[in-house]
Amino acid sequence: MKGSGLWHAEQAWLGHRAENVLIEVRDGRIVAVEEGTPAPRDAVVLNGWTIPGLANVHSHAFQRLMRGEIESGGGDFWEWRAQMYRFTEWDPADYARHARDVFREMLEAGITAVGEFHYLHQHGNRLGEALVEAAREEGIRITLIDACYLRGGLDGRPLEAEQMTFSDGDADAWARRMDQLHDTDGARFAAAIHSVRAVDPESMRIVATYARERRMPLHIHLAEQPEEVEECLAVEGCTPAELLEREGILGPDLVAVHAIHVSEHDIELLGENHVSICACATTERDLGDRVGPLAALAGAGCALCVGSDSNAVIDIIEEARAMELDQRRATGRRVLHQPEDLLRAATADGMRSLGWEAGELREGMLADFVTLEAPDSRWRELNPSYILYGFSACDVTNVVVGGQTVVSK
Repeated sequence: MKGSGLWHAEQAWLGHRAENVLIEVRDGRIVAVEEGTPAPRDAVVLNGWTIPGLANVHSHAFQRLMRGEIESGGGDFWEWRAQMYRFTEWDPADYARHARDVFREMLEAGITAVGEFHYLHQHGNRLGEALVEAAREEGIRITLIDACYLRGGLDGRPLEAEQMTFSDGDADAWARRMDQLHDTDGARFAAAIHSVRAVDPESMRIVATYARERRMPLHIHLAEQPEEVEECLAVEGCTPAELLEREGILGPDLVAVHAIHVSEHDIELLGENHVSICACATTERDLGDRVGPLAALAGAGCALCVGSDSNAVIDIIEEARAMELDQRRATGRRVLHQPEDLLRAATADGMRSLGWEAGELREGMLADFVTLEAPDSRWRELNPSYILYGFSACDVTNVVVGGQTVVSK
């Protein structure tokens, strides 16, 4: 992912609208951005609107197999989870082939970096390595977020039979396995506490310390379901967010996924500690989750980002748009988030939460950018409002990752 060359964008978003933008790339990074410049003869011409590459902060690649497979009958999150376990057994070669298909779909949707929240450990690191290799072959950046998963609930109950392959046995064994993984040009590694349900407090501290000593991103599923909150209150005498604060886990390097069932005090704690919040609206809709208080979290000091989670839908523009639209229905109010903030969640803030210097079209950043062009559309000036509310993944025509074209339609 260290290509070089010139690209000329008809319109581009540089934090402001710009026309006739020349982007020069050397060794995978942007070295110059010039506005109002005619296209050189050797430049790749990008017709349409060019924006920074999109970041998919939270993905479970294996769950794409569930798309359209379990939509008959009824059920809640826990019944969905029981069915999800049927899709967790993989041979490494089959997983690599499946992941390539998922990552290709992501690239064609304008996603240039994916955070793969990984807890399928039945083959040690082999399935994680299969994900990294699949990402390399397709040309997408990957942050493999390797999750520690140790118990069946906050009351200390053992893992269910279907969960046994998720576990390393203890946090020290998880750390020893993590020591075998090393960053590459297109791959980063991050740590995850699967959830307060699945990891005891002492082990949470081990995982967090491991990540912080190595300056890795740290992720966790947080308060997606009310049962998690109720169980935490019964066993620990506090909410999940309060438990993380008590154990020293909260911090600006932490990404909390979902954060739906959070109290006013939780919101205050998460904001004071500048925890990033990853919303996964299409999956949260699919599972019947409630709508989280994202506007309150952002107002308290949390950066927002988005993910495709179960990959029932792969469209980061839709994920960002849905953060706003779902809250409109839940609150009866419009424009809780400005379009510029939603675009930043889908780009710069998402990339930062995955450990990548990307998400902005400026000198020194990784050369990841995406061009959108609506079919048969009249000329309109580029602005975040129209990007978020006028486009979808279907409108992506060109994708560049590290100065190399990986999608050209």
